[in-house]
Amino acid sequence: MTLTDLSKAVGKLLTKRKVTIAVCESCTGGMFGSIITGIPGSSKYFLGGVIAYSNYVKVKFVGVQQKTVKKYGAVSAETAREMATRIRKKLKSDIGIGITGIAGPTGGTKKKPVGLVYIALSLRRKIVIKQFLCKGMRETIRKKACKEALSLLRHSL
Repeated sequence: MTLTDLSKAVGKLLTKRKVTIAVCESCTGGMFGSIITGIPGSSKYFLGGVIAYSNYVKVKFVGVQQKTVKKYGAVSAETAREMATRIRKKLKSDIGIGITGIAGPTGGTKKKPVGLVYIALSLRRKIVIKQFLCKGMRETIRKKACKEALSLLRHSL
């Protein structure tokens, strides 16, 4: 299934269930929001998003706790969880999505290699977090992260 097809399928589910989403994305650099808004009628369910590429933006504008970033790092399940939860609360959406990772080609370490991505969904009563490692070039990693986020969202609806 292509990104567009997956986005359409998710959009239909969101519309049918009258559920709204908001995103805080880092390594995808706005790609997730772009894919979502590429579908006509997405304004029914997509409230907006923040590209929190720097830790400063994650903390200052989104509300991720500085201590979380310091203790676990920007690329962590804990940071993804806070990104998703804070954006859901800030934009008053039903679901918040947090995407953080290392798209490369630099920035990876042995513990956190290039291609490591965390995706979190913050729903009113639960949090879903997925970690995966994607091989490939920067654009491939970013697209794969968006596809994984859409798939996770689809299966959570």
